[in-house]
Amino acid sequence: MLERVDLRGVAQIADRLPRPEPVSEGAVAAVREIVDAVRMGGDAALARYTERFDGVSPMSWRVPPAEVAAAPEGIDPSLRAALEAAAESITEFHCGQVSKEQIHSRRGVTIRSWDQPVGRAGCYAPGGRAAYPSTVLMTALPARAAGVEQVALCIPPDRGGRVAGVTLAAAAIAGVDEVYAVGGAQAIAAMAFGTESVGAVDVIVGPGNVYVATAKQLVAGFVGVPAAFAGPSEVVVVADKSVPAEYAAIDLIVQAEHGPDGLAWLVTWDAEAAEAVADAVAELLPDAARHHDIAATFERNGRIVLVDGPESAAEVVNFIAPEHVQVMTEAPEAVIGRVRNAGAIFRGPLSPASVGDYAAGPSHVLPTNGTARFAGVLSVRDFTKPMHEIAVAPEGLAAAGPHVAAIARAEGLHAHADSVCLRAIADTVPSGTGNE
Repeated sequence: MLERVDLRGVAQIADRLPRPEPVSEGAVAAVREIVDAVRMGGDAALARYTERFDGVSPMSWRVPPAEVAAAPEGIDPSLRAALEAAAESITEFHCGQVSKEQIHSRRGVTIRSWDQPVGRAGCYAPGGRAAYPSTVLMTALPARAAGVEQVALCIPPDRGGRVAGVTLAAAAIAGVDEVYAVGGAQAIAAMAFGTESVGAVDVIVGPGNVYVATAKQLVAGFVGVPAAFAGPSEVVVVADKSVPAEYAAIDLIVQAEHGPDGLAWLVTWDAEAAEAVADAVAELLPDAARHHDIAATFERNGRIVLVDGPESAAEVVNFIAPEHVQVMTEAPEAVIGRVRNAGAIFRGPLSPASVGDYAAGPSHVLPTNGTARFAGVLSVRDFTKPMHEIAVAPEGLAAAGPHVAAIARAEGLHAHADSVCLRAIADTVPSGTGNE
C-alpha cells in the first residue's frame, strides 16, 4: 500500500527521490481553452462549462444575499459555534500581521511607506466532492483583516445548482459580499476578467484541484495571484517510536482523504516505527469514510522512507518542500531546526495538521507541488501592495541633486538631470510641494 524507500547509507538522497511532476501539457492546454473562452464569451461560456463539468445550468450565478445572510440560522448550533470560534482565531491571528505605516528620513528626504489593500479580492473554495466552509474562512478573513473593501467568493454548485448551506453560513460569518455558484477553471477566469454577472477582482486566492491551480497561474499578471501552487494536499510525517504509531498513521490518512492527486509520506530512521505505522494504516484504512480516495493517494504517492537520522530526514523534507510537515519525534528540534522548505510545520504528538486546517489561526491555504521552496502561507500580504511617497526638503534637493544629475547624464537622460538642476538654482521652493 505504502511504497518502501530505503535511503539509509545513501550519500545523495535527492538522486533517489521523485521530483514533483509538472502539470501535463494536455491539462494546461485544456485550462487555457477554458480561460480564453470565458475571457471572450463571459456568462455564455460560464454556462457551457458549468453544464459540462457540474451538470447544471443555473438561472443566476450569484447566490441571493438574503440566502447567504440567513444561512447561519439554518445549520446546527454547535457547528455554527465552531465556525464562529474558528473565525475569531483566524481574524485575531491575521490582524496581528497587519503592518504599520513607516517613516524614513535621511538628509532632507522623507519617505512614508505603507501597505495598501487591494479594492476587491476573489476567493475560491472547492466543492463537488465535499463542502469546505473552513476554506471560506481561511481566505475571506485574511482579506478582511488586510482591509479589502469587497470580497467575492466562487464555489462549485452541487447537482441541484446550489451551494451547501454550511458553506454559505461560513460566507456570512466571514462577511463575504458576493457568493457565486460557479467553480473550476471557469470561475478563476470569471474573477480575473469579469463577465456580465461576475465582477473582476484584483487578487484571486484559494486552493483547488490541478485545473484550478493551473488557471490561477495562467491569469497571473492580469490579476494578482500568490506565488504558491495551492493544489492537491500533501503531508510528510517525521516520526520515531516515541509517538504512538496510530498518531502517525491517522495523520497520513488525514491529508490523503482529500483525493488521489496528493502526497502522504512517512519519514523515519526507526525501522520498528516504520513497520508499526504501516500496520496502523492497514488497520485504520478499511473503516475510513473516504477509503477509496485514501487508497488511491497511497497507491500513487504514498511512501515510507527510511533514513539515517534527523539530518537526512530534514533533507528529504527540504527536497519535497511539502504543504504540511508533522514532526513527532523524541527530539523534534533536531529535524525542525534544519527544515527550510515547508508550508507549515506541526510540532509534537498533540499538534496534528487538522488543528491548523480549522482552528489555529494561520490560513490553511499553503504551497504545494514543491512551491514551498519560494512561497508560503496565504497571509494579509497577499491582499496588499506596498506603496510609498517621497517628500524632498530644500536641503535634501541640495544634497541629492548633484548625484541625480550625474547619474542621469551618464545614462543620456538629460531631462532627468535638468529636473533637479532647475530646482537647485531657484531661490525658494515653490509652495504645494509638500515641503512647507
